[in-house]
Amino acid sequence: MGMNRSRSAPPNLKTYVSKGRQVIALEAAALNAVIRRLDENFGRAVVAMREVVVSGRKIIVTGIGKSGQIGAKIAATLSSTGAPSVVLDAVNASHGDLGMIASGDLLLILSYSGETEEVVRLVPSLRRIGTRIVALTGNAKSTLARESDIHVHVQVPREACPLNLAPTSSSTAMLAVGDALAMVLLEARGFKKDDFATFHPGGTLGRTLLLKVEEVMRPLEQMVILPGTASVNEALALLAKKRAGAAAVVDGRGRLQGIYTHGDFTRGYQANAHIGQTKLAEVMTAKPITVRVDKLAVEVLNLFAANRIDDLVVVDRQNKPVGLVDAQDLARFKLI
Repeated sequence: MGMNRSRSAPPNLKTYVSKGRQVIALEAAALNAVIRRLDENFGRAVVAMREVVVSGRKIIVTGIGKSGQIGAKIAATLSSTGAPSVVLDAVNASHGDLGMIASGDLLLILSYSGETEEVVRLVPSLRRIGTRIVALTGNAKSTLARESDIHVHVQVPREACPLNLAPTSSSTAMLAVGDALAMVLLEARGFKKDDFATFHPGGTLGRTLLLKVEEVMRPLEQMVILPGTASVNEALALLAKKRAGAAAVVDGRGRLQGIYTHGDFTRGYQANAHIGQTKLAEVMTAKPITVRVDKLAVEVLNLFAANRIDDLVVVDRQNKPVGLVDAQDLARFKLI
């Protein structure tokens, strides 16, 4: 009865710090390896991307898993520096999303193995459409490396993962090379904060790419904001009064819970003619796609394209609605 219970040993903080430094050192070594490997293909990729932007076409970035997440960040960086870029969901591409691609566009494909099935099988369709392909892979002998117009080699000595499995050094290398492409492209195009006219015939696209979301959104007073306990009929009345296409549904603290649109009503009415009495909480789209008020307006383009939506709720850091972007507003600001 008087036996002492064993206690787990306290964490060895110094050991954790040491291991953390090892991980960062491995990733730094990987980046140094990529620096040494960078060759003229990188320059050719910049030239191709510049030609696409100058001709008024767009850069489309795609990848699967961690590569896809890195690709989304690269696309955002390109767009925010004046090179129109969108993200292609490689999984859904063969089910209709290829429609966002036009002849003359450029595909930036990220796949460390170079054999990712979902992106490899897109290549024949991309060829038929008439796009150029720049591939970032860690395998110069892979299918994507062979089938691309330009291959940028991003092989790393090893992953920073202790098991050498989780994408760590490889994803860091892809991110760094993507940033390098965007920054060298920026300089090659003579990008300046207030001067895009040289590269865009209309002379206004460049300036609008610097707009913030708050400059293009409909303000709070033009929004319909209701609790989940409100009925569809209440929402419809306010939508008509404010000429809005969507109602933001909030909780008791004013935080966004969902969205209910005219389209939702039209579809719902076909199934239930008495839907007007239904509470919004029962028919809303929960956890809708949103955009932060402090982001660049070009991110709205990516979200509309990737998610095929017509209304986008703008939120603050507390996830409270502060505005709404309607797809119809984009033309007014010359974002499309």
